[in-house]
Amino acid sequence: MSDVVLELPSDLRHELKEPLGRIYTDTAALLADAGDPIIAVGDMVTYHLIEAGRTPDLALVDERTKRSAVDADVAAAIDGFDRTLSVDNPAATLTADLLAALRDGLDSDETTLLDVDGEEDLATLPAVLAAPAGASVVYGQPDEGMVLADCDDTARDRVRSLLERMDGDAERAIALVSN
Repeated sequence: MSDVVLELPSDLRHELKEPLGRIYTDTAALLADAGDPIIAVGDMVTYHLIEAGRTPDLALVDERTKRSAVDADVAAAIDGFDRTLSVDNPAATLTADLLAALRDGLDSDETTLLDVDGEEDLATLPAVLAAPAGASVVYGQPDEGMVLADCDDTARDRVRSLLERMDGDAERAIALVSN
């Protein structure tokens, strides 16, 4: 049984469709604007960054895209990380395991792949909070491209507001990813 810390209420879903940053369709242009470290949320984003020659410092994947399994060539290309951690995280939730693994991945000097059994989509929110100043979180915007979220005060305030309106213990979630 997963220790669910936060769950997304249906009335908040529409707010998550609003990107946390600029949308890119060109990976090279995104990388030129990205900070360091880079955290990738999603299989296709991770794949495109690796194909462009940049292994993310931390990547979260669930072997799915748009609710379907990723192609075998995409799954096979998501490789080259120093270490892989596996976590359970049911759809529309953030679990203690995922939040702790996210913090661990950011604290590590090694590149880390978090292999999520369930869904990794909401991990974008705590990643923006947890990442150091100057970092970038990259995630997919379905049928539009990749979003480059800067980890600045504006983005952190927006993310904190979203987390606080989710069902569960936002204070605990924030504590689990904080330094």
